[in-house]
Amino acid sequence: MDKNITIGPAEGTWVVRAGGAVIAESANALKLSEGDLPFVIYFPRSDVAMAFLDSAEHRTSCPHKGDATYFDIVSKSKTYSNAVWSYESPKGDIARIKDHLAFDVQDGVQVEQI
Repeated sequence: MDKNITIGPAEGTWVVRAGGAVIAESANALKLSEGDLPFVIYFPRSDVAMAFLDSAEHRTSCPHKGDATYFDIVSKSKTYSNAVWSYESPKGDIARIKDHLAFDVQDGVQVEQI
């Protein structure tokens, strides 16, 4: 694993809300820290309401984590474009985040510990 990336259990229970709806809730989330960037909470796919997500065409690539695929969150009032990402085949020791989803905190989308 890149020495600037650490992955461990996210203490407690974490929730994602989008447009007022709970999209994910997990006591089994992972916390990924990468250098000086804010940490990111990765939710097990099984703890995410996938019915709210639509596959997006957007893709990115990270030299340490691999290729990320994106999803839009579709709520009753708004679509949050490219608001969720996943590394379907993460590299090396980053493999712990496989089958996990991360959420972009933005206006209308919150990730918080409860």
